[in-house]
Amino acid sequence: MAQAATEAAQTAGATIGDSEFDRDTAVTLREEGVYDAELSAGWTIIQAVNGGYLLALLGRALGEALPHPDPFSVSAHYLTASVPGPAVVRTQTVRTGRTLSTGQASLFQYAEDGSEIERIRVLATYGDLDTLPDDVRTSALPPAMPDREHCLGPSDGAPRIPGSSAITDRLDIKLDPATVGWAVGAPSGKGEMRGWFGLADGRDPDPLSLLLTVDALPPTSFELGLTGWTPTVELTTHIRCRPAPGPLRVAITTRNLAGGFLEEDAEVWDSADRLVAQSRQLAKAPRTA
Repeated sequence: MAQAATEAAQTAGATIGDSEFDRDTAVTLREEGVYDAELSAGWTIIQAVNGGYLLALLGRALGEALPHPDPFSVSAHYLTASVPGPAVVRTQTVRTGRTLSTGQASLFQYAEDGSEIERIRVLATYGDLDTLPDDVRTSALPPAMPDREHCLGPSDGAPRIPGSSAITDRLDIKLDPATVGWAVGAPSGKGEMRGWFGLADGRDPDPLSLLLTVDALPPTSFELGLTGWTPTVELTTHIRCRPAPGPLRVAITTRNLAGGFLEEDAEVWDSADRLVAQSRQLAKAPRTA
């Protein structure tokens, strides 16, 4: 199934380095450990800048600051909502070793009085995915979902996320029909979201874009019958291997909503049926009227 979907979905799109994702996550070195960035309005959802996009931008800055190229584990705490516009990323190398290095980064924006407001703080470990052994022992299986042509995207009449969702124009998402009951007023109550994922300009996935992928589908709270903004409090992502070219499959589940918070566990599978990324986030449940 995965191979057929890959061949059907791949087109002559943007290469890594030329896509909108790469342009909008670019950082410019100002001085050692300090990078300037511009948060694009094209990655907003319900007026807030998407958390996965922010994670990728900070991941790019850390990839430039640390001696190892690839994110292995990235843990982010979202302190205040980011808005489109200028930002500064401050990085610090915590430790470097032969195979792994650890660093931290914070993203700041400016208040009207010129003071800095910290938006997000990240602690991450980097390494080189190409040096990892090939031995895989797993009980995990790719998500059971229809082929891509039988899933629903905007061109198939799939609804947009309520509110402003400019990010959807930059993504190529096809949702499993079993997880879009919320769109017709009949949420399943299961707290599940599944879909095929890619970037709209055809750029193939890489470790950095996986940091976006884990937080790009509609929230599972929709299928729990709750709509509205589901702000991330904390998000930890593990990158397991370099993804093969072609569309990704993403499965997200929530098992427990309590006290106004919910968790989302995500798995990302590539076109070669490999588990390439996993994540868990804690998020605030949407407010009920």
